[in-house]
Amino acid sequence: MFPFNQVLPLILFSLIQVFLDPLFWVVVLLVALQYRRMARVKHNFFGIPAGGVWQDTLAAAGYGLLGGLLGSVLMVFIGLTLSGSGLIYLWPVAILLMLINARFLCFAYAGGLLALTKLLFGFPELNIAQVLALVAVLHMVESMLILTSGHLGAVPAYFKTPGGRVVGGFTLQRFWPIPIVALAVVGPAAVQQGVSMPDWWPLLKPEVSGNPADLVYTLIPVVAGLGYGDLAVSRRPGEKSRLSALFLGVYSLTLLLLAVLAQYHRPFALLAALFSPLGHEMVIYIGKRVEFQRSPLFVPPVRGVGVLDVVPDTPAWRAGIRSGDVVLSLNRWPVNSRAELQMLLPAAGMPVEVEFLHGPQQVFHRTVAFPGPAGRPFGLLAVPSGNEEEVMDLSTAGPLGRWWMELGRRFRGRNSP
Repeated sequence: MFPFNQVLPLILFSLIQVFLDPLFWVVVLLVALQYRRMARVKHNFFGIPAGGVWQDTLAAAGYGLLGGLLGSVLMVFIGLTLSGSGLIYLWPVAILLMLINARFLCFAYAGGLLALTKLLFGFPELNIAQVLALVAVLHMVESMLILTSGHLGAVPAYFKTPGGRVVGGFTLQRFWPIPIVALAVVGPAAVQQGVSMPDWWPLLKPEVSGNPADLVYTLIPVVAGLGYGDLAVSRRPGEKSRLSALFLGVYSLTLLLLAVLAQYHRPFALLAALFSPLGHEMVIYIGKRVEFQRSPLFVPPVRGVGVLDVVPDTPAWRAGIRSGDVVLSLNRWPVNSRAELQMLLPAAGMPVEVEFLHGPQQVFHRTVAFPGPAGRPFGLLAVPSGNEEEVMDLSTAGPLGRWWMELGRRFRGRNSP
């Protein structure tokens, strides 16, 4: 039996040490900058001062700590070591791939490419099973974080569907600083006391010299960062994040199984190396396909004005209006378009009597929205009318990717009649 009761306190102690590492706080600062950027995007929609950046950052750090604990337990359980794994190659390759497309910064692509290069050409020196198992564990942690907090802080936006229609929706973007504990192989004299592990452990054998039975492992704290980007058009943010977590969880479990099998059966190494990037691309493709196959939620209703989102602590919020509701009238004046709503709000004066349909059952409500502080907006963002020009750019092409697309456009232009 695996000695969880002895290993878990050691993992927790090592995790605490991460907070003393300046690199961890650098990652926290980078995460805060990302949330600041997202707050500015939301400000552009609502016209209110951006706030709550540090609250989002602290919440992300809390979730990241839980994710790091899960990842640490998984890494120790399967015996994933950093010694001789070739981890040093992952970041440079991932950064180079990011120049083609921002989503290629993910280790799934760099790890798969390195594994294929090792299989085909014999270099660089790395342990294929351990590199791909690391990719799997990180994605397993990410799926848990998406499940628990991927929907938080969803930013409303307008999107253009593949058919050219402008619809409302939400961008889901979360970033987490991850303190995690990994294994490293040390000499027997380097430790004073240890924990006896079962005979089957580790599942992944490190590629180091010496008798595997005589190897001694130690825990080392490592700092990482994870990010999640998605969009919700035909589902609520919570539902979409749960679906994405499911897809990513299946991917990570499959990749982990293939990585472990690759340790003992070489044909599985090629399968795991191919599945790492291609499986990740399949997750992204399926996620987008299932999202745009369904009818979008945030489009103009037959009567009234649909509500995309509402700013907390504004007159609209205090009146009980929420995302998905339908505003029927302001001060008994019917509204049937986003333009009419924008025209009536400044002229309506305060307080404003609002009639709206609320919740999934669309229950009729009539209430009074009382004024807030001077200069504070009403706080309601309507669904798009369908002909807006300002929409969210969904392209993730990097500098090299944009250059290649521009080169292709010029080439096609020269050859067109």
